[in-house]
Amino acid sequence: MAIWDKNEPSTATPAATTNTPAPQASTATPAPAPAPKVSASSKDESLIASGITIEGKISGKGSVRVAGKFKGDIHVEGDLHIDAPASVEGHVLAGEITVNGTLQGNIESARHVELKQGSTVTGDIKAGTLSVAAGARMRGNVEFGFTDGK
Repeated sequence: MAIWDKNEPSTATPAATTNTPAPQASTATPAPAPAPKVSASSKDESLIASGITIEGKISGKGSVRVAGKFKGDIHVEGDLHIDAPASVEGHVLAGEITVNGTLQGNIESARHVELKQGSTVTGDIKAGTLSVAAGARMRGNVEFGFTDGK
C-alpha cells in the first residue's frame, strides 16, 4: 500500500500535510545520536595487532595494546595492555599495566600492575599496587606500596 500515489489526487487534509515535515524538524533540533561510549584511554590507544612483530622503542602520551610481538622499550603516560598470547621484551614504564601474555623485562614506576591468569613476567616490578591472579607466573623482584619520596 502506497502512502502517496502520484496518479491519484491528494486526499490528505491540511493537518496531515503540515505533519509531514514535523519529523524532519524534530530530527534536526536534537543533537546527533551520541557515539558509543569509548573510554578516554581507548581513544588514544595504539595497537600492535596479532601476527605483527615490531622492534624499536615506543614513547608518548597515549596508551598501547600489544596483541602481537614487540621487542624494545615502552615508555607511555597512558596504560599498557599485553594481550594473550602476545609478548613484550624490554623495559616498561606506563601508568597502569595489564599482562595477559608474556613480558620479559622490568616494570618501573607503574601506578598499578595486574597479572592475569596465564600471564608470565620475567623481570622486576616496581609499582604502587599489584594484583596477581591465580595461575599467573613471575620470576624477579617485586616492590609495591612505596612511593619514591618515602
